[in-house]
Amino acid sequence: MKLTVVGCTGSFPGPGSPASCYLLTADDGERTWKIVMDLGSGALGAIQRYTDLEDIDAIFLTHLHPDHCMDLCGLHVAVRWKPGGWGRGRIPVWGPAATADRMATAYGLELDPGMHEEFDFTNWAERESVAFGPFTVTPFAVNHPVEEAYALRVEVTEPDKDGNRVTRVLTYSGDTDSCTGLEEAAKDSDLFLCEAAFEEGRDDDIKDVHLTGKRAGEAAAAAGARRLLLTHIPVWTSQAKVMAEARPVFPGDVAVAVAGVHYTI
Repeated sequence: MKLTVVGCTGSFPGPGSPASCYLLTADDGERTWKIVMDLGSGALGAIQRYTDLEDIDAIFLTHLHPDHCMDLCGLHVAVRWKPGGWGRGRIPVWGPAATADRMATAYGLELDPGMHEEFDFTNWAERESVAFGPFTVTPFAVNHPVEEAYALRVEVTEPDKDGNRVTRVLTYSGDTDSCTGLEEAAKDSDLFLCEAAFEEGRDDDIKDVHLTGKRAGEAAAAAGARRLLLTHIPVWTSQAKVMAEARPVFPGDVAVAVAGVHYTI
């Protein structure tokens, strides 16, 4: 499984990165599959550096704040209006129950048909896994001030260099403060892609919104994750500080996500 960080700036795009968007690729023995976790503000342009839009097999949304979903509106335009027609069918989209109506409203469309002609919307059911190509994606409810917010646990089972079948796990926190759902989503993950939007000392009075580097590290340690990749860091939050907060509480490798960087899981 390969992770490409398309966008990783928190809350709105920054000068060096779009908002949240992550491209995952894996092979099932017959072809390479591509799925996208979140498609936040500014991400649609950047993702075209790494894939043709028509090669996106599915989109998985953690929640409906614009920095995680709003570029679905632009993708709707690409699917609907491409000269000569879109070369594939509707793009599957998994997300909260309000996803289809929210996107239609954002674009000024009637709810029926809205974007249903371009996207095949399916609502998340908490902790019910979705099997899609080589991926198994499981949503875990997390602690963020919207009606539905999820962390996503993504598993791919494939042969290792010795031919043995092994399961690789990536967990993406979405947006959340500390909670048991986050730790359960990240249990024994090979790579924990975890938000760290807040700083210790600066944001202590804001509860149930975002993690600090320290709280992200504590969640990773409690889950037994092997690697921690901090993400969703706004322009006013110090990457060096959140990484320094995480290192004393998490014994594994800690890094900060950078747009355009690839990771193999």
